[in-house]
Amino acid sequence: MPMEHVEGENKGKVILYALSTCGWCRKTRMLLESLKIDFNYIYVDLLNGEERSEIIKEVEKWNPQLSFPTVVINDNDVIVGFKEDEIKEKLQ
Repeated sequence: MPMEHVEGENKGKVILYALSTCGWCRKTRMLLESLKIDFNYIYVDLLNGEERSEIIKEVEKWNPQLSFPTVVINDNDVIVGFKEDEIKEKLQ
């Protein structure tokens, strides 16, 4: 999987599934960066073929509506949309 990695403080496994053209996705990424959180992200709309199909299936496991951004924390907590307070609370 072609995840991009952002170095920061390890608060567990944090993955951001996003779209490159989505303003809320960009705000979520900027929030994670400003909190100096170690996380991986992937722009689903920039993928093609089998790679894209696999990631879409993965996102649908966490968020059946397949909306973005979707943040998955420690394979347990899922935050859909830009929810600054919820993200901060889960990662403090």
